[in-house]
Amino acid sequence: MSKTLPLQDQRWIANTLFHSGKLRPDLKLWYEPPVPALIYHQTPTPDRFFTHRLMVWMPYHLWKVRVFCPDCGKQLTGYGVHKRSRKVLDIDRYYLMVTETLRCTVCSSNYLSTSQTVRNQLDLPHQKMFRLILTRKYACDIRVIRLLRDRTLGNSPARLAKQLKENHGEEWLNRVAHYFGECAEFVDGPNLLPVVCQQPPKHIDVPTSRWLLSVYGMDILTRLDHIKASITSTFGSILKMDSTKKITKKLAGHGRGTAQWVTSIGNEVGQILNSVLTVQEGPGLDSMVSGVMERYRQADVPPPVLLYVDCGCCKSEGPSKLQTRFAAWPDLHIRLDIWHFMRRLAVGCTTDAHTLYPAFMGSLSACIFEWDAGDLTLLRQAKREQLRQEGVPGITDRMVDMRIGKKELSRYCRRRTRGEEATIKLIEQVLQTLGGANGRDLMGVPLLDDVRMEHIWRVQKHHVRCIQDVPGVRLYAVVGTTTTKCGIILTKYRCARGSTSLESFHCHLNRFIPGTSANALNFQLYLLEGLNRWNQDRGTAAVTSTPSAYLTYSGDVTQSINNNALKLFGQAFVPTFRAPSQYTGELIGVDYLLSQTGQPLNVIPGSEETDNMLEDVDEGEEEEEEEDEGFQEGCGSCMHARNGQSREPGRVSVGAEEPALHGHRKPDGEQHCCSVAEPDGL
Repeated sequence: MSKTLPLQDQRWIANTLFHSGKLRPDLKLWYEPPVPALIYHQTPTPDRFFTHRLMVWMPYHLWKVRVFCPDCGKQLTGYGVHKRSRKVLDIDRYYLMVTETLRCTVCSSNYLSTSQTVRNQLDLPHQKMFRLILTRKYACDIRVIRLLRDRTLGNSPARLAKQLKENHGEEWLNRVAHYFGECAEFVDGPNLLPVVCQQPPKHIDVPTSRWLLSVYGMDILTRLDHIKASITSTFGSILKMDSTKKITKKLAGHGRGTAQWVTSIGNEVGQILNSVLTVQEGPGLDSMVSGVMERYRQADVPPPVLLYVDCGCCKSEGPSKLQTRFAAWPDLHIRLDIWHFMRRLAVGCTTDAHTLYPAFMGSLSACIFEWDAGDLTLLRQAKREQLRQEGVPGITDRMVDMRIGKKELSRYCRRRTRGEEATIKLIEQVLQTLGGANGRDLMGVPLLDDVRMEHIWRVQKHHVRCIQDVPGVRLYAVVGTTTTKCGIILTKYRCARGSTSLESFHCHLNRFIPGTSANALNFQLYLLEGLNRWNQDRGTAAVTSTPSAYLTYSGDVTQSINNNALKLFGQAFVPTFRAPSQYTGELIGVDYLLSQTGQPLNVIPGSEETDNMLEDVDEGEEEEEEEDEGFQEGCGSCMHARNGQSREPGRVSVGAEEPALHGHRKPDGEQHCCSVAEPDGL
């Protein structure tokens, strides 16, 4: 063991673990190293200034657990301390870990206590005490990898590696400063002989960001079964289905170029039931749809009543392809997303930069929707009282309406569609009003291409029936209340209409995959981890009661706590947690794609092939650090174009009823026509 232990740690670890050449029987899990003395009477040595913490992972020795051989089933016995110690990367320092060897006396097989074979035989609380992720050369503390789990913009492996390097560097320099300061006092004092001080030990470098990314994949691999079970335990009564090409180019390796679409199915609160990569839409989605319908049947959950799509909603004669695909749900209503319907009509505009374009889109929204009169009256009353308390004189209805913002309307007021006949009549009025000379700007450019718009409207008119609300289906859920200063109680609503939540999910999809590319295994792991966290975040946001104070995505730990709490106290410790059902076997993400291309993804945790794929991180997968722009030459617009984050138009966050249009405009336009004004005043 002396070959792998730092020199400054060998003496105190030997005295701690061994007595008279034998392993002590009263070991502990953690040991703190001896600290430097407060006062030195002779020249200090660097040993105590640079020692490391020690973790003793010996479950057989510590807890007297019974561990069995996986081959013959006989109980394993202790075979001494393993000769190799491990350096473990922590937030600001390394610490050391030693383990034991277990031996089967029947088949003469040896196992380390750190192996997955031994750890899987421990109960969950003891398993979680092993907070390390082991690689071939190094080891990493789980607290480091937790910083990578939240896949948000800017949270890259390169950023984490830089932060760790800074943490380790500052901690090391603080210890060097302490040691040099103590030695300097002896050099400055009176001495008969020259003072000779030892050099501090060499600093241990922090691994690269590529290594951190491979450890991140190993962490996901240990929780893979629970993650899949959580995803396939998601249901909903109002579903949304949409496809995108956002991240298909990030798939590298033997799967490069095979994925054409990412198709997702979500529910009314924004959770994702399944998200798959496919070689094509249409028939390529039959297996996914069949798996979701079978999930509902096995769980005995009532089938959904409504499905929002971006195409294939209806057919002039006979059932549509979607109706045939969802044949097991004959009562399912398929509706076209209103946002996509409006975008189809917007193609008839000459340009989205036209000055009347916002007014046109706002008018389309007003032609389709009308506000609930009761909610609107209550909001107007609250706004009027607010203006009165502010001392505003001469309050009029128009003044009140102008002070009501879009966020307040969408938060406190519900909307409903006007009906097929009324919508067709109003849209035709808008097209007639803004067409021809009436729709020209100051430069004489018309808003609408009359010939093209006439053809588009003739084709899309029959889809007006597909955008109407289904009678009896509740599209709004109460998420809370707000009491104004004047005592008026306003109800907060969340709308389930349309596929905006899927648009938002696809906007965040790129962040789930670090860097620019990933092989099939890493891509799958990153995607599953992102789906799991996304669903839990959406589920927490949809709960109307006070959320739990414990922010965690480790469902297996929470489930174990609740099971033990029921035995001890008769009630769950985290009542908001719902344990997932058993994994249904549905193919998710890259697995679905490989099932179509005939290249299955074999994942065996701990195998050499799996480890090689986890460590096979492409150069493009390691995100580059941002360059310092302080001394670069060039215009500001070039800098912005090169370093700015692009964003696809038409993407907003979950919670809004409709996404933004070209140039990030809302469907209702930038004018106030989206709020209280009716379409008659165009």
